[in-house]
Amino acid sequence: MTSEPIVPPRTYFLVAGVLLLLLALTVVIAEVDLGPFNALVALGIAGTKAVLVILYFMEVRYGSRLTWFFAGAGFFWLLILLALTLSDFVSRPGLGPPAM
Repeated sequence: MTSEPIVPPRTYFLVAGVLLLLLALTVVIAEVDLGPFNALVALGIAGTKAVLVILYFMEVRYGSRLTWFFAGAGFFWLLILLALTLSDFVSRPGLGPPAM
């Protein structure tokens, strides 16, 4: 019988607070013109929020190596999908990134 780690509620409240701060940062950054870096910053913040949710609320942080493997495989698959979508978007004539 394996024992599950006991995570104090304080941890969940701290992670939820960080997620709310990242949400506020997302709203603030959406109003700031960063030029071509807007999407990059938004994806970075979204990725950070996703990692926090996966690690703490989906309890991958305290999971087995197999759980970590499949969570990593899911993230790797997401990166493949994003790369293929971006390559399709950039390769279409007239639909590439805007010229600065």
